Amino acid sequence: MNEANLLFFLCGIALFSLFSGPISRSNLTPPMAFAALGVVLSPIMIGWIDLGSDNAVIHLIAEITLILVLFTDAARINLKSLWNDHDIPIRLLLVGMPLTILAGTLLALWLLPELLLIEAIVLAIILAPTDAALGQAVVSSSRVPIRIRQTLNVESGLNDGIALPALLFVISFAASALGGEHETSWLIFVLLQISLGPIAGIGVGWLGAKAINSAIERGYLTHEFCNIYLLSLAFIAFLAAELIGGNGFIAAFSAGVAVGNTLKHVNEEIYEFAESEGQLLNLVIFFLFGLALLPQVWSHIDVSIVGYALLSLTMVRMIPVFISLLGKHLRWETTLFLGWFGPRGLASILFVLLVLEHANLLHQSLVFDTVIVTVALSILLHGVTALPGVNAYATALRICQRRGDDLSSEQQAVSEMPLRLSSNLNQKKGET
Repeated sequence: MNEANLLFFLCGIALFSLFSGPISRSNLTPPMAFAALGVVLSPIMIGWIDLGSDNAVIHLIAEITLILVLFTDAARINLKSLWNDHDIPIRLLLVGMPLTILAGTLLALWLLPELLLIEAIVLAIILAPTDAALGQAVVSSSRVPIRIRQTLNVESGLNDGIALPALLFVISFAASALGGEHETSWLIFVLLQISLGPIAGIGVGWLGAKAINSAIERGYLTHEFCNIYLLSLAFIAFLAAELIGGNGFIAAFSAGVAVGNTLKHVNEEIYEFAESEGQLLNLVIFFLFGLALLPQVWSHIDVSIVGYALLSLTMVRMIPVFISLLGKHLRWETTLFLGWFGPRGLASILFVLLVLEHANLLHQSLVFDTVIVTVALSILLHGVTALPGVNAYATALRICQRRGDDLSSEQQAVSEMPLRLSSNLNQKKGET
């Protein structure tokens, strides 16, 4: 990306920031705005910038973003609170997510019959993680009961880190099978990746958090450098794991879990630096999505890909959600709300770029095209329905309350975990 191209993007950042207040109270979300900006500047429209998905800069930015997202998402989750309070997201992660992957695989084999079984599984895993930031009003509005909005927040924070080992396992197996490698060597490689990665990550995260606790108690560390220090731990964990033969991405996620559950003296403001840098990288990814990824699949879109995308965002998500929440005594309106607001966004983009760079699937382009179309539809559909969805759900609950219906399951108090993007603007967005 040359200076002129960078100038266009930075001008877009500046303009969006200047009007972020009014925009945050509308149906226009940051992913929608920057993906649209990318499309406008791409060869699809005015053609001022022409980048391919194989551009090295795109993959570098994607890897940096994935490291930060995995680390900061995991660091937001308090495991003790998760176990004590958040039974619904645990159900969604342990029951709903595997069922979603199974349903996505079966759907791919039906609608996209040219895919091999292993490729259908890869596609389903890539599209399993959700991205609550695509419908920020849903997880920030006080009109949605705290138990329900925290369910979506916690699920979004953990499902990418859970899906990643499964994705690495499957693409490693595919590479081994297509390359004719011996089964034993493949198994040893995978075991090292998924064992040494967490060991390195937990070690770096635990030691790093202990060190920061001690430094703060002694007054050695300033607030500004505390933020930078935490951010550096994500990359230390990544590189340490890679050096010993583990997977760096799994290490970054594990380090986030260790840090978030070991820090004692640091409040939520400690993540401000990571959030601001992460937000900027998120916008870059969505800009590149519209600029380079969506144009690449534009001419390949057909009925089967669109059909898969729409069903992936609806039935493939909703039916497993309904099944996983049986016995939780939630109203059907709540289950429908949770089922619909499972956007596919940042994690799916980063995962498919990871597959593009490290896998060599026979029908890799079809997997790529389907993921990009699904994410594009999710950015649009979940973005425009976030505020109306909150309003409709709040109205439905109010009607139920007036009728005297039992809403105790929805209104159960739970501990609140930080949002990925927790600015005041985002909080106000849900109030309008």
